[in-house]
Amino acid sequence: MDKQQKLGLLLSSRLFKKRTDVEVVLNRTTLSWREIQRSQKQDLDIGNSLDAAVSQVVPVSEIVSVQKTEEQHSETSSAHSRALEHNQLFLYAFTVSYVLRASKHQWRCTDVVFLCPDLTVCEQWIRAISDQLSILANRPKSLLVYINPFGGKRQGKWIYDQKVAPLFSKACISTDVIVTEQPNHARNHLETKANLDKYDGVVCVGGDGIFSEIVHGLVTRTQDENKVDLNDSEAQLMPSALRIGIIPAGSTDCICFSTVGTNDPVTSALHIIVGDSQPMDVCSVHHNSSFLRFFVSLLGYGFYGDVLTDSESKRWLGPTRYDLAGVKTFLNHNYYEGTISFLPAEDNMSNPRDKLQCRSGCCVCQQRSSSKARDMMEEKKKSVKDRREGWTVLSGKFIAINTACISCACPRSPKGLSPSAHLADGTMDLILVRECSRIDFLRHLLRHTNKDDQFDHQFVEVHRVKKFHFQPCRTEVSSLEDLSEIPRRAPSDQHAQPHRGVTATPPTAAGPATARSCPIMQFKSVSSAS
Repeated sequence: MDKQQKLGLLLSSRLFKKRTDVEVVLNRTTLSWREIQRSQKQDLDIGNSLDAAVSQVVPVSEIVSVQKTEEQHSETSSAHSRALEHNQLFLYAFTVSYVLRASKHQWRCTDVVFLCPDLTVCEQWIRAISDQLSILANRPKSLLVYINPFGGKRQGKWIYDQKVAPLFSKACISTDVIVTEQPNHARNHLETKANLDKYDGVVCVGGDGIFSEIVHGLVTRTQDENKVDLNDSEAQLMPSALRIGIIPAGSTDCICFSTVGTNDPVTSALHIIVGDSQPMDVCSVHHNSSFLRFFVSLLGYGFYGDVLTDSESKRWLGPTRYDLAGVKTFLNHNYYEGTISFLPAEDNMSNPRDKLQCRSGCCVCQQRSSSKARDMMEEKKKSVKDRREGWTVLSGKFIAINTACISCACPRSPKGLSPSAHLADGTMDLILVRECSRIDFLRHLLRHTNKDDQFDHQFVEVHRVKKFHFQPCRTEVSSLEDLSEIPRRAPSDQHAQPHRGVTATPPTAAGPATARSCPIMQFKSVSSAS
């Protein structure tokens, strides 16, 4: 019993599961059960039971719910006859729903039913497990849900109603659901109308576009409430108190894929239920001392911006529109001439080609987070002259100028545009594709679909930066596109800069653009190899 006391033993009973007697043990961190062999049943020693190997162990943090089994379970009839052999009739049961980790980072919700000898034991188990779940403060109890019914294959509402809502209900999470009717519906509602005090988080059902709307709405509202001037590119952004969850139902869902490891609605819903969260950088873009927008995934100038612009008129084609627009843009083979200035990341903890992928517990992001306050103080002490030192300036003709805050992985590009980009380190990966032949550019694009190094070309360079600025030679060809938003023509001369923890923004194409790192929290975890 000493070993169990050290583990925080709360309850232990001999119960019945399917056709088998089982010993069920609950401690402060796990629920476990194991089959009781026939030879052990006469003189079962509960005190030494944990010394034997258990057949199943579930972390309490991954239990979705526990409830009394009101109706006779499908296994009860066989269990009943089996129980009669032991001169015991098990009439009461409770069901534990928990996370089952499947392949390829996917999670599933599965149930186990335990039969009890009497009502008192049944209620005792339900109460004990419920008490442990109530202690988990990171779990949401009330959520505001926005559904984009038009994104991807237009299945957002069906996905939520059929796959997500039943799980939220099972976990006793209350929801207010809003089906968006037009672009920026969610953003405008969050900025001006939503009463956010009663919610633990905001969930978007759709693609990267509606996630961008949620980020803009929440972050903008938070800055307004804290009197932060968004037009000041040097201002430190304040993180939102609410976390954001993504249920993938879009065309590419790269933000979800880059953080969870799969575009599976059930997996994302379960991450939300158990309270998993991951900070992300948000980047801001400025032009002539005016704030333009935030971005959290990829900012594209040139090729990718042109693809998005051309695809917007073909939204009725769904995800196929990107293929058609991509072929057209590739054949056009435009290039853009200009000057890029960027401020390299100062430390040597990581670089864009170190082949290290950001995962849960990433040491780079954790160390950056711990040094955030110190970095902010040092930045404030710098004079205007000091802030201009250390910048690198490049000029030339470019087919594409991209800035990645995350890996931007998706099913079509499993490693992403920048496989070693970090989620919350306050930096961005600036990817420059200089003028080259169509064949060479095609080779570069194809490497995004396999394991080859897409940066291993003489005409491609990548830099990990804190800020960047792009000045095109001709303003009429400049187009700066957040690849998660509806495209817009951007003015020339922009800069971007990252804000760690809330947002991250690097200097970008066209006018001065700055990216700042200010943390937002998402209901999701970055998958490891498990």
